[in-house]
Amino acid sequence: MNSVSPSTVQYIGGAMQDELVESRRQQQQPMERQGNFSLRPPQSPDPSREAAGEPDEMDKLKAKLMSAWNNVKYGWTVKSKTSFNKMSPVIVLGQSYVLNSEDEVERFRLAFVSRIWLTYRREFPQLEGSTWTTDCGWGCMLRSGQMLLAQGLLVHLMPRDWAWPDAQQLTDVDLEVFRPRSPARAGGVPIPSFGSPRGSNTPEKSLPSEQGPKTSQKKRPECARDRLAEPIHRKLVTWFGDQPRASFGVHQLVEIGKSSGKKAGDWYGPSIVAHILRKAVSKTSALHNLAVYVAQDCTVYKEDVARLCDPSRSQAPPDPSSQAWKSVIILVPVRLGGEALNPSYIECVKNILKLECCIGIIGGKPKHSLYFIGFQDEQLLYLDPHYCQPVVDVTQVNFSLESFHCSSPKKMPFTRMDPSCTIGFYAKNKKDFESLCSAVHVALSSSEEKYPIFTFVEGQGQDYGLEGHSSGPAAHILPPGNLGRSNNRRNSDEFVFL
Repeated sequence: MNSVSPSTVQYIGGAMQDELVESRRQQQQPMERQGNFSLRPPQSPDPSREAAGEPDEMDKLKAKLMSAWNNVKYGWTVKSKTSFNKMSPVIVLGQSYVLNSEDEVERFRLAFVSRIWLTYRREFPQLEGSTWTTDCGWGCMLRSGQMLLAQGLLVHLMPRDWAWPDAQQLTDVDLEVFRPRSPARAGGVPIPSFGSPRGSNTPEKSLPSEQGPKTSQKKRPECARDRLAEPIHRKLVTWFGDQPRASFGVHQLVEIGKSSGKKAGDWYGPSIVAHILRKAVSKTSALHNLAVYVAQDCTVYKEDVARLCDPSRSQAPPDPSSQAWKSVIILVPVRLGGEALNPSYIECVKNILKLECCIGIIGGKPKHSLYFIGFQDEQLLYLDPHYCQPVVDVTQVNFSLESFHCSSPKKMPFTRMDPSCTIGFYAKNKKDFESLCSAVHVALSSSEEKYPIFTFVEGQGQDYGLEGHSSGPAAHILPPGNLGRSNNRRNSDEFVFL
């Protein structure tokens, strides 16, 4: 049965009331002074305020009202269980799970819950040069990008197949497993989900064995290796905290985005976010052995990646004996169609998500970005940033990690996927990069289209940088002979239509 999150009542009765009261108070004050707000004579601008780029009172009022509305809109959720076919494999970032046994269901649950979940937050320190203290309603692509980078960092820093040791705390995992009625129909009678409501001590009613798998009541033996890695996990989460000094927090990402003409409150496209992440990683002192490469015009230039990962190759002459090679996250902004996803690319996207080197896909349309991590049959599996949570002070020693992990798997049809997206890959060393190139090439070859989603080529390409990816330019069509057809189409990012 659908239910409303308990945080709804608490939030609407507290923070929202304060927001609305404050906005009313600010609106009434000028009315009392002037008699009628709409007829108030214009005031001369404050030169010092304009020079500092500070918003005026009207902007502040608009921002507060918009924040209030978005916090209500995204501050609650109606929970519904996601259905899974027990006969078809569920693919999650290169791993396969067939939910036909208790152990497999538990393995999938741990894999999903262990992903880092980054959502809208409210009441964080004010973003510089604005009145925003929340990213509700506009920061979803930044949050999706954070999740993509966080997955890359998990693979980079954590042990292979790491699982969050405290995932057992999130017992309310909302999914149902279906047994198909016939080979032609992947539906069937739902089998009640494992897990009970969070915080509930009431045991679930036992079910006949023929109704399908249920959650094991035995606690999974904790892996000592995973527990030892917990300080790294916690440190990783702090890098995404909503504090001005957090390396990959919203404050830093918004600041970096200013060089491309973006500001707090704007919507960020997947291509812009890819370049913002690249610059954020290059700026931080926390990661010396990791680089981010962003493909140009749907092309990964191998020599550019090699020079990025091995600085000795830029020497004259190159040092052939150098063993230094940074790990690399490769981000490829693409557009899988025109106004809608080209169905011919669905099989290709599936094959990419099957690769262990894939760290996910971020995409979506304005104000509705998602982070795709897998699929089952003809539906994508994703993490949704559109849930507003209170800010967590990650500077505290034992801050809670619970709100950074999601217990609700969600699916949507491939046909609803927006064609604008950025695909992420990770290679730990040179050998892994070479294997990545081969594996991705095979996955790309599965497309029914003549032109692949993107390509790997030898040599170098022009370095566009973040500044070369501001919004507004007309998109391009491949092949070159069809360029004229795109002249009347505008998009929020530069993409190559396939």
